[in-house]
Amino acid sequence: MKQEQEMINQLLEWARQNENIRSVLMTSSRANPHAFTDLFTDYDFEIFVKDLDGFTRDDGWLNQFGTLIKKVVLQDGNWRTRLVLYEDGTKIDFQVSTVEFIKHLGAMTELPERYDNGYKVLLDKDEITKGIPAPSYKAYITKKPSAEMFADIINSFWGDTAYVANSLWRDELYFAKYMLDNVLRFNYLQPVIEWYIGVKYDWSVNPNKYGRWFKRYLDSDTWTELEGTYAGAGIEENWEALYRTADLFSGLAQDVGKSLHYPYPFEYEQKMRKYLLKVMSLPQDAKSFT
Repeated sequence: MKQEQEMINQLLEWARQNENIRSVLMTSSRANPHAFTDLFTDYDFEIFVKDLDGFTRDDGWLNQFGTLIKKVVLQDGNWRTRLVLYEDGTKIDFQVSTVEFIKHLGAMTELPERYDNGYKVLLDKDEITKGIPAPSYKAYITKKPSAEMFADIINSFWGDTAYVANSLWRDELYFAKYMLDNVLRFNYLQPVIEWYIGVKYDWSVNPNKYGRWFKRYLDSDTWTELEGTYAGAGIEENWEALYRTADLFSGLAQDVGKSLHYPYPFEYEQKMRKYLLKVMSLPQDAKSFT
């Protein structure tokens, strides 16, 4: 696997000799001094050319950076994307567009989020990047929720716990796991954890997408609680995971609410907890809920 500067040098040596290429940017984590990176961190290179169709007609240029394991080809308007992985473990997302785009970027007074998150100009043959505003590196920092958003997340979380409970009672593990490990975890618990981290760090950090850096920002006790929300395939252990998820969600949401002076619906939570307990204790051959 190449070291970062070695990879950049190899890219630039080729780009300087290619007359069609006019500018190269590096974006995402490797262009953000506040991001956590390691040997597996992707390279995100944006290449701006004069003749887009001519450049992307033949992908043979990808082979000079190593032996390909995979290549995914995408197209979106005037963007051509090549997502590649090489045998030495180097993963690169190449995005190719026209020089007109980067000129348009230079005319903006406010950067799109992906550039405000961080970019580095690696090559500029025609000085077309000079007008691009400097990144603030704050694009993806967690923002305070509104009172309405906070209330909606709490209402939806507790309401959807009923789907998990009902599915566990029916022995419908697949759907129960979908609701518990997908909907509850990522739609509701994840933003509450992000807000909790925001409170702890004065709304100044980015825990990355889908909780990638939660372990870096959560205290050890809270992280242990989060680990406890995962379960295998047993029905009983998923009941336990549901309650641990509910306990963690409730505690963190209350802390966030106190910090932001938002009310927490304690009565609603207790009613839903009562419902969950009743479903769990219901006999498998029950014909009535009363």
